[in-house]
Amino acid sequence: MSEESEIKEIQWTIHSTHPEMVKIAREKLGEVIDPEIGMTIIQLGLIRDVIIENNMGRIKMILTTPFCPYGPAMIEMTKAKAVEGLNMPVTIEMGMDVWDFSMMEDPSALDWGMYA
Repeated sequence: MSEESEIKEIQWTIHSTHPEMVKIAREKLGEVIDPEIGMTIIQLGLIRDVIIENNMGRIKMILTTPFCPYGPAMIEMTKAKAVEGLNMPVTIEMGMDVWDFSMMEDPSALDWGMYA
């Protein structure tokens, strides 16, 4: 099985409402790295939804842990990259979902032996 088939891209609202925005949104948001884990917020599946309504972006996001010491900085960076990619004002809504490995887009990252 190829690695491509193992990656499960999260489907955001903009996939159906603004499909032309998906690629740039993924690229820009993919520049935000969780410094503790060393993976992007896209790879980790931390961006749960991207919505555009009335020329405003809304990002629904979670953190890998509620006590993530890098959380505030990651949220600010996510907002900055979303504004850059979507070219409009953006708000970040923090979800209450508890992150787990099944949310990752690329589960092959678990093969690092980092999480046994």
